[in-house]
Amino acid sequence: MNRTGLVIALAVAATVGLIFGIRPDLDLELAALFFDPGRGGFWRAYEVPYLRARDAATWLITLAALPAVVALVVKFVRPRRPLLVPGRAIILILLTLGLGPGVVTNLVLKDHWGRPRPIDVVEFGGDEHLRAWWDPRGDCPKNCSFVGGEASGAFWTLAPAAVVPVPWRAAAYGLALAFGAGVSALRMAAGAHFFTDVVFAGVFTFLVIWLVHGSLYRWPRTRITDEEVEKRIERLRGS
Repeated sequence: MNRTGLVIALAVAATVGLIFGIRPDLDLELAALFFDPGRGGFWRAYEVPYLRARDAATWLITLAALPAVVALVVKFVRPRRPLLVPGRAIILILLTLGLGPGVVTNLVLKDHWGRPRPIDVVEFGGDEHLRAWWDPRGDCPKNCSFVGGEASGAFWTLAPAAVVPVPWRAAAYGLALAFGAGVSALRMAAGAHFFTDVVFAGVFTFLVIWLVHGSLYRWPRTRITDEEVEKRIERLRGS
């Protein structure tokens, strides 16, 4: 979670945003790779392997958050016992999960950005009209395409990856990015999201993680120690 990662994320956002903002039809062309009228359109959405992979992804995201939840619950039940997970890691994992996939993706964007899903646009047999990624004036009333919710959750695994021991951290980042890309591909294959939906899901989620990580670990005015977090939890438990 350094400046290099931030520069890469912003470069990806600028490049994809500009190209697909000028040529929104490119989103249609990529979605068309998964569309087969002879097999019922986006037929992969109903395949058993797809459904199992989707369920497995949800469980993996849950498992990534579980150690922080368990550590916090144990601390509240037994306040004198040291935290099982470092305090700042708990805050990073749970706060970014709530802010990224929770607030930014689902509360702010998906319910207020009217971009229809691929499966709903006229080009693929629906009755709604394609909108560029930057245009919220779509036909979708709620739970819309921009940005990808499950993609956001998958890319959120960058947060737990950021607090694994340093020797394995690069590998953890790589696995998190691969997981995010894999879930994104699954959702595109089902006609649930355009390419730009999942790219910006990853970018926005990364930015949330980068900011929270910076405030906890890197920036002198806001950073705290794991011991301070533990003491605050103990005071909260005792109040």
